[in-house]
Amino acid sequence: MHDIIIIGAGVIGALIGREASKYELDILMLEKDNDVGNGTTAANSAIVHSGYDPKPGTLKAKFNVAAVPLFKDLCADLDVEFKRIGSLVVAQAEAELPRLDELKARAEINGVEVKILNKAEVHALEPNLHDHIVGGLFAPTAGIVNPFELTAHAIENAIENGMTLKLNEEVVAIDKVKNGFKVTTKNGEYFSKVVINAAGVFADNIINMVSKADFKITPRKGSYFVLDKLPIPLVNTVLFPLPNIHSKGILVVPTTAGNTLIGPTSEEIMSKVDVGTDYVSLENIRQNANRLLKDIPFHKTIRTFSGLRATPSTGDFVIEHDKYVKGLINVAGIESPGLASAPAIALYVVNELVPDLLVLKAKANFNPKIRPLLRLQHLSTKAIQALVKKDKNFAQLVCNCEKITKAEIIDVLSRVVPVNSVKAMKKRLRAGFGLCQGGFCSAKVIAIMSEYYGVPVDEIAYDDKESYVVKHG
Repeated sequence: MHDIIIIGAGVIGALIGREASKYELDILMLEKDNDVGNGTTAANSAIVHSGYDPKPGTLKAKFNVAAVPLFKDLCADLDVEFKRIGSLVVAQAEAELPRLDELKARAEINGVEVKILNKAEVHALEPNLHDHIVGGLFAPTAGIVNPFELTAHAIENAIENGMTLKLNEEVVAIDKVKNGFKVTTKNGEYFSKVVINAAGVFADNIINMVSKADFKITPRKGSYFVLDKLPIPLVNTVLFPLPNIHSKGILVVPTTAGNTLIGPTSEEIMSKVDVGTDYVSLENIRQNANRLLKDIPFHKTIRTFSGLRATPSTGDFVIEHDKYVKGLINVAGIESPGLASAPAIALYVVNELVPDLLVLKAKANFNPKIRPLLRLQHLSTKAIQALVKKDKNFAQLVCNCEKITKAEIIDVLSRVVPVNSVKAMKKRLRAGFGLCQGGFCSAKVIAIMSEYYGVPVDEIAYDDKESYVVKHG
């Protein structure tokens, strides 16, 4: 019997698993998809919010503010791209200026550093703003992070410290048994003393398998544009309009890789799997973003996508022992600022909730770091030449857009988190994330994966387990 089963391998489950692996525990992580970080984690704004926006006294405010200072060291240990670039919420008319004061007052209650900027100051900070922008609220502690890396690298670190990961293990039933739970998936049965439910938009479904959820999760779809890397950045900070009760509005944000995200929309939907885009939503993004910035180069769009946020009926995160079934810990309704709150949520779950159920004994040999990624684009020509002399795979360019070599792909394949698909490799290393969106490099990636795993090319999936790219037969 395992000590803990974690259901869900998104960023929340990943960081909980990593935190729990610091202790002498038998941990199993179950994920229904063919890769880690494949749901909300794979389709969000990738922002570390400063914490001025959440309502004071909420779990959102508590964990967002607590997590912000954790990112620097966490990302250094896990070799994750992270930049503290600050955020700017702008007023588009004189009548909106009092709302900046309201946000500043909220920031002070939450303990977040902010500064109100006048018209000249905001335009100096963001030269592409429209002339009608009259002021802004700058939060210097906000940042951007690579959520794909954060999730995969946290799980890699947890596995290297003893956790077990099983992919393609959709949970279909949970039963309370003596001393714990029987968790049934489509592939088998697993037993555990404690279950941690980090199942994203499906978290209420998981609760209802063994208990009764007294809240409901409604999927909220958000669509985005991804712009190609630009010679001069479109924005220097995370740029917001004033928020409303439903969302933080259409934002413009640079990514750690140099692209620009514009979005998201905020649309309640019934389906927990619908991540399609549509013209009306994308046009809404265009119109709202164009009110903030001049001459947005939408013709440089290389991709559009949508993601789902797990919006709870409680209006706040649900992070607690289940009210009816002992041993079930629910980490649910983790919408924005979920990514920004994730490190603090993990600390709370493992160090405050788990000890109510299990005795924790710290490992003497816990290693907080992973083997750093090979990142040739960050190296000097001389350093790359030295690597080529040792391994000719460093001279074989696979992804021209992102400058990824065969050696870097093999390095990722050699790690403990399985890379079961072309999309998984794309998330790990950005091969296929550039201008051509995999049009030129996907075939090469498939060939390398086929060679490395010793399987035919028609057994390499694009995303889900049987989403083959090359036709069988």
